[in-house]
Amino acid sequence: MTYSSKRRWAEYLVLGLTVFLVFCLLFESHIEPPPPVSWLGKWHPVLLHFPIVLLIVAILINLFGTKVPPVLLTASCLAALITAITGFLLGLSSEGKGNLLFWHQWLGVSVAITATLWYWLDNKGYGSHLMVKVLNVGLLFLIGFAGHYGGMITHGENFLAFQGRKQPEKIPENPLIYEHVVGRILDNHCVKCHNPNKTKGQLVMTGLDELLKGGESGSTLVPGAPEKSEIIRRLYLPVEDEDHMPPEGEAALSGDEIRILERWIALGASDTLRLNHLETTDPLANLIKDMMEPDPLEKWAKLPFVADSTLKRLSSDYLTITRLAGSTNALRIAMYPPPEYKAKTILGLRPIADNVVELDFSGLPIGVRELAVVSTFGNLEWLEIDRTPITDAEIDTLKILSNLRLLKAYETNIGDKSIELFRNWKNLQKLYVWQTKISSEALEELKAENPDLLIEDGIDEELESYFAITDSIPKT
Repeated sequence: MTYSSKRRWAEYLVLGLTVFLVFCLLFESHIEPPPPVSWLGKWHPVLLHFPIVLLIVAILINLFGTKVPPVLLTASCLAALITAITGFLLGLSSEGKGNLLFWHQWLGVSVAITATLWYWLDNKGYGSHLMVKVLNVGLLFLIGFAGHYGGMITHGENFLAFQGRKQPEKIPENPLIYEHVVGRILDNHCVKCHNPNKTKGQLVMTGLDELLKGGESGSTLVPGAPEKSEIIRRLYLPVEDEDHMPPEGEAALSGDEIRILERWIALGASDTLRLNHLETTDPLANLIKDMMEPDPLEKWAKLPFVADSTLKRLSSDYLTITRLAGSTNALRIAMYPPPEYKAKTILGLRPIADNVVELDFSGLPIGVRELAVVSTFGNLEWLEIDRTPITDAEIDTLKILSNLRLLKAYETNIGDKSIELFRNWKNLQKLYVWQTKISSEALEELKAENPDLLIEDGIDEELESYFAITDSIPKT
């Protein structure tokens, strides 16, 4: 076959594919391709990279004043047409064509038609004409926009937007459970595939009305009946099950996130329910409060660097210093009674004062000197000083520890004077004070003032045995 006959056949093929593509677009509503033809559409994501690369290379060659090799231009044009046709077939099988898919399809077709126009102009000897170079620039823009819309279909509407390191929006103090908690979970895990532009399973999950409407598999959620809700059923399926959601390869929901959805549905799936409408003992209230806590790794990221050699130097056989997670600079210190107690072991912890987040001095004969050092631990959140000889006077040294969330001070000599200290610790969440000199009246008053504060002021025999066992285990 001569070169001229090969070129002629290439022209026939380009013309035939162009006519077929235009035909498909004009009669889209009447076309129902058989399964083998629909299957060809699945090759669109595989093929689309070829015309992008080939066309960009050809455009750059032409813009810089060099003759584009006919083989390259022919291959680019054919690849663009085939990709547009397979994209059309894939679009026919989609469950609803949103704006993103609409624009992606027509921009892709525009790329193919523009490439075809360039092919015919080049064959007529106008390849170096200014008009063709303008056409090349326009084609570059079409390729960019078609790719952008395709990316938004696959990865979400803002996938190409530069947003830096975006911090998640903070949950309000008294959140609407659907809007601020459930909505956040769905946005993170579900909406990418279930939105007006990509209605997988004919299901949209961007609003409560759409959730209640459901999809092709039935009721997405049934208020008051999580066991009948399709979303819960699919979340609990094995990961390898094809019906499991999110599908394999996507970020799965955590156990707490699933429990939040389940409990919210059980309570009626309301969009007006707020956190303060729940009983403090309701599991959903506790799950949401945990979710409202800042990410510890982000919170600890600003702590000063501390070297492993420093931790090793300050540690001893009776005092252990460990990092709370990985290579974080947040530290946990635990010390258990040595044969001969010396306060200087604790006094020597001053160099790492800003790094200590958890501290356990249970059962040690500590006094005001040691607690004066502890008071410099400005990032301390967890403190165990139970079974120590401290009194109200010593514990008052700790009043500047504004980040404290948990205090174990049971079996100590603290009394009612310490109530004011507990009242001023605004971040305090858990307080263990049984077998102290604090009166039940003072504790009841504190509970009434701060119902969210968990106060343990009594212990049953089973728990007492547990603490006796755990206290006998060396701290690590």
